Amino acid sequence: DMGLQYVCTTAERFFAVSNVLSSVVVGLAKEPSVRLLKHIIRCYLRLSENIRARDALRHCLPEQLWDPQFTACLRDDTSTKRWLQQLMYAVGGGQ
Repeated sequence: DMGLQYVCTTAERFFAVSNVLSSVVVGLAKEPSVRLLKHIIRCYLRLSENIRARDALRHCLPEQLWDPQFTACLRDDTSTKRWLQQLMYAVGGGQ
């Protein structure tokens, strides 16, 4: 909770973390890693627990996470698929 509070205290901190996560997602389009994608989704889901971060994620969540072809690699990972669904619901259900 302290880490989430620290990251979300200022917009600069939030966007620094968000930009790094986003660039990793873009990189996963070139070199897929289910394990890394799982951790990225979990980080975004954790960020979405903060109201201000959730609002910001509505505008800066990487498009790839909305793409069923990109996330198809999660078909056998029920936990991560559920986390992704929770994240999509938290930030507004779709773009």
